[in-house]
Amino acid sequence: MVEIDSIVSTISVFKTNVNSSQESKVLTLLNLLEDILQINFDFEDCDDILRIESNVNLAKEIVVLLDSNGFYCEELD
Repeated sequence: MVEIDSIVSTISVFKTNVNSSQESKVLTLLNLLEDILQINFDFEDCDDILRIESNVNLAKEIVVLLDSNGFYCEELD
């Protein structure tokens, strides 16, 4: 029997005050965190949505990182 390891990822969604001109600064900050697989912004949404796919749940770390750098960031359920 062959066993296949499956990788489970976590998707976290945040309400932010990040705008498109600040995107590159935020991406630089987020790249400091390991285990992030993908980062996506939705600036057309009124909540300036940030979606992050990661190998582990990094929601608390992301909120603290953005908050300590002057950005509003709240995890959405």
